[in-house]
Amino acid sequence: MAFWTDKKILITGGAGFFGTQVVRQLLKNGACRENILVPRSRETDLREWENCVNVVKNRDMVIHLAAKVGGIGYNQAYPADLFYDNAIMGIQLMEAARQENVGKCVVAGTICAYPRLTPVPFREENLWEGYPEETNAPYGLAKKMLLVQSQAYRRQHGFNSIYLLPVNLYGPGDNFNPESSHVIPALIKKFTKAQQNGDQSVEVWGTGAASREFLYVDDAARGLVLAAERYNKPDPVNLGSGMEITIRDLVILIKELTGYRGEVHWDTTKPDGQPRRCLDVSRAKREFGFEAAMPFREGLKKTIEWYLLHCNDGVVVIHDENHC
Repeated sequence: MAFWTDKKILITGGAGFFGTQVVRQLLKNGACRENILVPRSRETDLREWENCVNVVKNRDMVIHLAAKVGGIGYNQAYPADLFYDNAIMGIQLMEAARQENVGKCVVAGTICAYPRLTPVPFREENLWEGYPEETNAPYGLAKKMLLVQSQAYRRQHGFNSIYLLPVNLYGPGDNFNPESSHVIPALIKKFTKAQQNGDQSVEVWGTGAASREFLYVDDAARGLVLAAERYNKPDPVNLGSGMEITIRDLVILIKELTGYRGEVHWDTTKPDGQPRRCLDVSRAKREFGFEAAMPFREGLKKTIEWYLLHCNDGVVVIHDENHC
């Protein structure tokens, strides 16, 4: 508790899905609310150098979560925006933090940085063994460059920057916008809407053969805060649950939990994305004592319940994730 009491913390993306939970975890661990700065994208565009300089002033720690993100369709439609915005925000923010002599910088990378055919389970040593899955490579590579920057700044400047690799997050408060949502909120929205409308079938992209790993957002926030407090090394660290599930099994589970009884139509003309995703999470446990706690089925139920409670004619109020 004492570690956080007097820390002045900047959290970019702190009003978003992940960031909101990180703020709650920090407060739970003893941080003072008045010491936590959460800039909003409509007022502080982190693509502008001057804004990066201003937000890091008098901060003891920077936690960089702000990102422009989306699912496969969004990545295919906006690859240039995803590359430029994510790269420029992170690069400028870290340089501004270094110039300001900020004590520590915590960077949230992405599972999309891993090569397309990474052996399962993904180990941090595999990061540079190939090119990322092409459907999200621009985003993955932009975030991966922040690892390069983090390690280079540590070597040359002695700057304490750490880099985490969170797997796909889910949970209450997720982004349910069909244009930019990831697979779990997209499926929850589809099946819930079909159930409410009495639709006979639901269309799902791909073959269902690809696998994914998911981490409940509260667990992810706890893991990040533990790393911010205890981890001070250059090596990247996976942040995940270590659980792998195929998209087909995920669809069956969400269909069951939403009560939908119609058919599922698989549009095999659409891409599956990366064939498999599952992390080796042993480094996080060894280095800062993190293990995921939320059972997957229970986490999905909580997410569906939140969506039903906050849904109004198919519209969900989405937190500002400091997107550009």
